[in-house]
Amino acid sequence: MGISASIREEPSTDDLRLTYDSGVRLFASAITLSVLGSFGSLFLASGLLLLEPKTRSALVPHLVSYAVGTLLGVALLSVLPEVLGDLSAARTGMVLLGGIMSFFVLEKLVLWHHCHSEDCEAHGRPGALVLIGHGFHSFVDGVAIGAAVQTSFPLGVSTAIAVALHEVPQQVGDFAVLLHAGYRRGPALGLSILSAAGAVTGTVAAFLAFDRLPGVLPYALTFAAASFLYIAMADLIPDLHKGKVDAGAFKQLLLLAAGVATAYWLHE
Repeated sequence: MGISASIREEPSTDDLRLTYDSGVRLFASAITLSVLGSFGSLFLASGLLLLEPKTRSALVPHLVSYAVGTLLGVALLSVLPEVLGDLSAARTGMVLLGGIMSFFVLEKLVLWHHCHSEDCEAHGRPGALVLIGHGFHSFVDGVAIGAAVQTSFPLGVSTAIAVALHEVPQQVGDFAVLLHAGYRRGPALGLSILSAAGAVTGTVAAFLAFDRLPGVLPYALTFAAASFLYIAMADLIPDLHKGKVDAGAFKQLLLLAAGVATAYWLHE
């Protein structure tokens, strides 16, 4: 009786095929979102670089404002509530704090710097160091997308959009840094594409790691939330405070709120 029961409980060939097909579709979805998040932002940034410098300088702060709202909304309204279903509030807070402190140290080591203006202080840094930092940043973004997709597809979409939005102004800033470092436009664009490919590598690494260690997934999501919060509050918001408090500040607030609303709509 027990033997026949155990035989009946074994998954059939059809069940195994369905599981395999589901896994392949999930992986393909994650790769697609990773490509859209990284190379999509590079495509949009390339469009911005075709504009006149004055027009580009006027548009980038608006993009930054919207990206800040989206990053905060995705981290606080989508990622962390999902994590709290698996981890205690205290443990989530500890991992979140550890992530923020890690990014602080990485930024001190010039491996994590969000440059989104053409007069960025990173202009004094070697172009190779900027590329290494951006490649590492893209890899972390890819891990975040991979972890999010493995949790739920809507969360993956939200995470990919957050990645794309904050990468657009960064791509513009990094391209300006490379030009300032002496690279020609063609090689600078090629190197930017290469560093953006780190996102796809990160997504692949996430699937390989979390498939074998599923218990690490909520910790990776918390680390991703720490990344979004750090970028928004330590790198982007301080730059928005530069300048006068005028009608432009009101536009920034509206765009920030629109970013939060976008994250909320995607979560719902």
